[in-house]
Amino acid sequence: MAGGILAILDDVALLLDDAVVMSKVAAKKTAGLLDDDLAVNAEKATGFSASRELPVIWAITKGSLINKVIILPIVLLLSAYLPWLIVPILLIGGAYLSYEGAEKIYEWLIGHKPKNIAAETCTDPSEIMQRERKKIKAAVRTDFILSIEIIVLALETVMEQSLILQILVVSFIALLATVGVYGLVALLVRLDDTGFYLIERADDETGLSSNMLKSTGTALVKSLPKIIRLLTIIGTIAMLLVGGGMYVYNIEVIHHLLEKLPTVIADLSVGLFLGGVLLLFMGLLKKIKPEKWSSA
Repeated sequence: MAGGILAILDDVALLLDDAVVMSKVAAKKTAGLLDDDLAVNAEKATGFSASRELPVIWAITKGSLINKVIILPIVLLLSAYLPWLIVPILLIGGAYLSYEGAEKIYEWLIGHKPKNIAAETCTDPSEIMQRERKKIKAAVRTDFILSIEIIVLALETVMEQSLILQILVVSFIALLATVGVYGLVALLVRLDDTGFYLIERADDETGLSSNMLKSTGTALVKSLPKIIRLLTIIGTIAMLLVGGGMYVYNIEVIHHLLEKLPTVIADLSVGLFLGGVLLLFMGLLKKIKPEKWSSA
């Protein structure tokens, strides 16, 4: 009896050891996508009043976890029984991300600025909450597309392994993509609070220590708007890169046509082209049936 239990524990230890090794490999393979995920979601999670930033990020984090819970079993089932469906799903997601990226560039070009809840003159709580829910919904929707790509890429790393190992590794990467990404987002959006805290602490210190605390705090407060603007740009580029990359890597004709170009240029070009075409198509739809697409 004791020998059987020890054998089981030994098997579990070996399985966990294999899971750790494969998780490291999967993490390296998905590192680029996790960077893109951070940039996109940091941009999506900003633009709220200071008192609502953390509650909004927590709401998006919960939505992201639900996304992973939905996507993970579906992807595992599809890879086992309907593997040919995975690529079309990735292409649909790539089209959506490319469209979102192209739409943001179009808004910049025509001089339209995204609404910032913190700057709104509206004081109606119900209206503010409605706008907040709308932005959270958009963030969770974008997270869903990125989550599919991350989970599929992680699964490709362990396709030849046992089902249990696949579940362990992909679940770990999915959890890392949510906890790690949104944890960093939460830290980023609270940089100003950290800066104000350091400035207050500086009043209790003297000499060099006081000057260092005050200068560091001031730098953090001043840097936050610049970081947010930078993340907005990086997030938009990331959506185009990920969206275009899904077509470059999954459609052989496009891959061969652009194989001589650097990867970043190829992905970005396809993302811009696809997003531009979809943006034009949606613009035509809005003109044909403005009452249906006015809120799209």
